[in-house]
Amino acid sequence: MSVSTNDPVIVGISGATGAVYGIEALRMLRELGITSHLVITENGARTIDIETDLSLDDVRALADHHYSNKDMASAIASGSFKTQGMLIAPCSIKTLSGVANSFSANLMVRAADVMLKERRPLVLMVRETPLHSGHLRLMSQAASAGARIMPPVPAFYTKPKSIMDIVRHSVGRALDQLNIDHELCDRWDGDLSE
Repeated sequence: MSVSTNDPVIVGISGATGAVYGIEALRMLRELGITSHLVITENGARTIDIETDLSLDDVRALADHHYSNKDMASAIASGSFKTQGMLIAPCSIKTLSGVANSFSANLMVRAADVMLKERRPLVLMVRETPLHSGHLRLMSQAASAGARIMPPVPAFYTKPKSIMDIVRHSVGRALDQLNIDHELCDRWDGDLSE
């Protein structure tokens, strides 16, 4: 089921490695003409600085709207604000823990909690490895509440030629989980070797 592209998508960038996933999600939503609302944790901002050549302002400029992670009175903190869903890319274990335990101490976790209570898609691109039993318990808890756990595991049937090919495919599959209709990544169409 595809949803109306008139409703925006919330993108969260937390402090795990892989800020490129959230950045590319913003670019792909723009390609699709879908309005984006962005929230970045304090550690997410630091990760952007460490991992990319972009400034925080550069990343914010990719979104249609952006909020401070402390702004608990923003539009995305309310269930009455209609969205297609939310993607947290990357999702740190700290953010996962907040979501799994409904500990809405900041805007990112509050917006995620709103997705769960309103039964809207919430996709968590959890970035950690290896995983211990506590991490796995948190993922299970979040999934039981309705979140979709989607670590950015690369697919190689597309024969990627660059890191960005891998990133775009993972983000494209995450957009699928938000029920967004697109052709921004290659899809498996059966083994053509026979």
